Amino acid sequence: MKKIRVEFADTMLEIGPQDPDLVVMVGDISHGILQKFAKECPGRYYNVGICEPTIVNMAAGVAKAGLVPVVHTIAPFLIERAYEQIKLDFGYQILPINLVSVGGAFDYSQLGCSHHCYTDFSLMSHFARASVFCAGSPVEFNQLFKQTYRNGGINYYRIPEYAHRVEFRPEQIQAGKGICVREGHQITLATFGTSLNACLDAADILAGCGISAEVLYFHTIKPIDQELVEKSLTKTKRLFSVEETSASDGLLNRIWAASRHIPTVCYEQLAIEDFIHGYGSYEDLCEKVGLTATGVADRAKKFLKDRA
Repeated sequence: MKKIRVEFADTMLEIGPQDPDLVVMVGDISHGILQKFAKECPGRYYNVGICEPTIVNMAAGVAKAGLVPVVHTIAPFLIERAYEQIKLDFGYQILPINLVSVGGAFDYSQLGCSHHCYTDFSLMSHFARASVFCAGSPVEFNQLFKQTYRNGGINYYRIPEYAHRVEFRPEQIQAGKGICVREGHQITLATFGTSLNACLDAADILAGCGISAEVLYFHTIKPIDQELVEKSLTKTKRLFSVEETSASDGLLNRIWAASRHIPTVCYEQLAIEDFIHGYGSYEDLCEKVGLTATGVADRAKKFLKDRA
């Protein structure tokens, strides 16, 4: 499967010749894959370097001029380091922007926690005008970006390093809508991004134990798909969120807000509790925090036992 980051570059190349207002600005990454866009759309591609607050400030000027800025770099530097500029230039000034990150959660596993970002969904969700997306496959990014990049809001797109294995059709991808990937009736596993693989494998393990698990997939974190949440939790009454993001604020919070009116629903979460002090492969760090098929299945079984 094509890398999602490559799909980002291909999507810019698809849109750029048709939309003369699209301007792509990068923070010293993804140059090779964006060269076709730079040649096809001269004067609309800029490498600002490792100056993340500056690139966001510059994007505000681009937006003020009536153009459509796309800012792309590594998540902790784009969202956490430049958050004040996002807040003042786009939140306060009510300007539109498209922020496209790589390296969310612990995708840069071998570079340590300086390159980790667990708080991006939470920080961007504080803006009422913001939409938050995590495209777990190339087709998701292509469809979500084309549907939303001109909506006049603050759009945040997290690009995972590793795609999940499910092949969605383009017509299945609608901004603001989730997808029921597997039906069940005893527990709802809710997830996004690469963790869909672990949840599907965990559902198989649970089925072997006589437990029927429904798997919901959310490429859009904000706004959450309230209709899908209500339909599933009215049935199962048990929500277990599995997320590569901070346990303090993320998918669970969005789902709880959408379902708190449903009586007798119980909630559990598997997420990142603290800084991950360690290095290794992406799979190593998933194992460390329990974001594996076995880890998800074991926590789900304990959750059901405790709430029996």
